[in-house]
Amino acid sequence: MHNTSIGAGYDDIRDAVRTLCAEFPAEYHRKVDEERRYPEEFVDALTRNGWMAALIPEEYGGSGLGLAEASVIMEEINRAGGNSGACHGQMYNMNTLIRHGSEEQRKFYLPKIASGELRLQSMGVTEPTTGTDTTKIKTTAVRKGDKYVINGQKVWISRVQHSDLMILLARTTPLDQVKRKSEGLSIFLVDLKEAIGHGMTVQPIANMVNHETNELFFDNLEIPVENLIGEEGQGFKYILTGLNAERALIAAECIGDGYWFIDKVTNYANERIVFGRPIGQNQGVQFPIAESFIEVEAANLMRFEACRLYDEQQPCGTQANMAKYLAAKASWEAANACLQFHGGFGFACEYDIERKFRETRLYQVAPISTNLILSYVAEHVLGMPRSF
Repeated sequence: MHNTSIGAGYDDIRDAVRTLCAEFPAEYHRKVDEERRYPEEFVDALTRNGWMAALIPEEYGGSGLGLAEASVIMEEINRAGGNSGACHGQMYNMNTLIRHGSEEQRKFYLPKIASGELRLQSMGVTEPTTGTDTTKIKTTAVRKGDKYVINGQKVWISRVQHSDLMILLARTTPLDQVKRKSEGLSIFLVDLKEAIGHGMTVQPIANMVNHETNELFFDNLEIPVENLIGEEGQGFKYILTGLNAERALIAAECIGDGYWFIDKVTNYANERIVFGRPIGQNQGVQFPIAESFIEVEAANLMRFEACRLYDEQQPCGTQANMAKYLAAKASWEAANACLQFHGGFGFACEYDIERKFRETRLYQVAPISTNLILSYVAEHVLGMPRSF
């Protein structure tokens, strides 16, 4: 396994997570993928060992670590051949509750999440007709007495069946009644056990990776007023806290994937003899692998810069977006090289490459597409005219 100085100082975390992941070898993840099921045992083990409570402050039963440490945990899961997509939601959703929830909410929910009694794995933002255009969401929350009544629809909402709580973004003030389109949105904490079948319907979406995701329908779902997080109408600002954390964590997962692919293909290229010599002796094989390694290393630097700014509570949207762009691109290039140079074996399930290949491809599209990141940088960093 290649080790460089990037991300040094987290050896204790890396060693501990690697030890735990070793209890869930490639065969485990392969079988979970084949059966299209949730890696319940793996997520439970992560929770038991305190890794899913990394970001929760110590006074609420967590470890009180920063996003940098959380990102190392996610990276190591993917680097060990697993898929953090099964559990990363709790990491980035946590920040919305920690930074913007009331003291009462933190005291009530965080210790239960830290112990594993409750899971906060889902975030309901995306809608079928709006996609990344978040301010145009049509799901509404109307206050009626001591409740909010929710109506609307969400799509690509992951891990609903394996979560107890969901962060939900809905419009509390109509778009035509706000000065800025980012105003009038609010965040709620939804108790999924109470909501499903009582105003909320879940429709699973089969997809190319073993990633449980769903379409949600809200028909007069009632949520208690005390489940509002922060101030009404400020939800867009709050959700960015979670989304920036999400970008940095996804970048770390892609970096873990990238290292996994590079280790896999490097070992194979050194051992595979064709025409009397290892294929790794050929520059046509060497160069794409070396290029992927350079790009993963560069993405790694940007990931830690985004995490540093986030943990210092400084603006980090640009760095989080750039880290996600660089890491997703690097992992996909590494995946292509790994699959290509394994030849037919790359398509064989027993090598795990085709599974990881499918999993890492997702991050060109989600949680924000490559083109949207480029648009963000062009407009907000370079000062070019808004393109849409």
